[in-house]
Amino acid sequence: MKIRIKFTKTGTMKFIGHLDIMRYFQKAFRRAEIDIEYSKGFNPHQIMSFAAPLGVGLTSQGEYLDVSLLSCDEPKIMVEKIKGAMNENIQVTGFHFLSDNSKNAMSIVTAADYKVALKDGYAFLSKVEFEEKFRAFYQQKEITILKKSKKSENQVDIKPSIYHIGFELDEFSDKIGQRRENTVDISETYENDVKIYMQLATGSVNNLKPELVIEAFCEYAGLTFHEFAFQVHRMEVYAEKNSGKKPTEAFDIERKLIPLEAMD
Repeated sequence: MKIRIKFTKTGTMKFIGHLDIMRYFQKAFRRAEIDIEYSKGFNPHQIMSFAAPLGVGLTSQGEYLDVSLLSCDEPKIMVEKIKGAMNENIQVTGFHFLSDNSKNAMSIVTAADYKVALKDGYAFLSKVEFEEKFRAFYQQKEITILKKSKKSENQVDIKPSIYHIGFELDEFSDKIGQRRENTVDISETYENDVKIYMQLATGSVNNLKPELVIEAFCEYAGLTFHEFAFQVHRMEVYAEKNSGKKPTEAFDIERKLIPLEAMD
């Protein structure tokens, strides 16, 4: 049976890379005696796949992985069993059954919500100045950056990949059409209160990192971009369920985003 698990990644675990997170879950499932299915062959491994690997240094309350189980108990019991074998900074918060013909999470990821907060101790704009300048930055017709890959460098307009922005949680929730609850993550402990919520294109087809948006803003505002000055927190990951219209371009669609935990 196919299962989708939602989990958080906070605290010092933000410094653990994706491959180690995968090994972490493998060991946790063994400790919790989860009846997980293994692949066939000379080197069998647990059948699991992650939705959208999180970068090192980022925290999250909306991570997902799909697993295949041979048997299991009720979701509440399974969550408690897995929690009992895990670190407090990685906690399972959801356990959902999927239909047999469901697509894996990685293949359907379309967008994600992020909160980006300025860490204390860095010279930057005040909260008011930041919001004024960022609104002006976002109102540009195009936001062009130099996007680098292993093989090439290209000028890319990232404006269509920024779906929504907001400076307060209620404002952001209204724009995305879904209520978001405040979280007790490390960004809430910063005293400067400079932060922004963003909903960005995410996935294998079109992916925009929040760090790139902040870097583009700093260039626009004539500010020095410090790579480690901002804490990025992923709030939710979405799949897209469009209205049935055939998209003519990647962004020219009537977008209807659904949290992965609500997909079957």
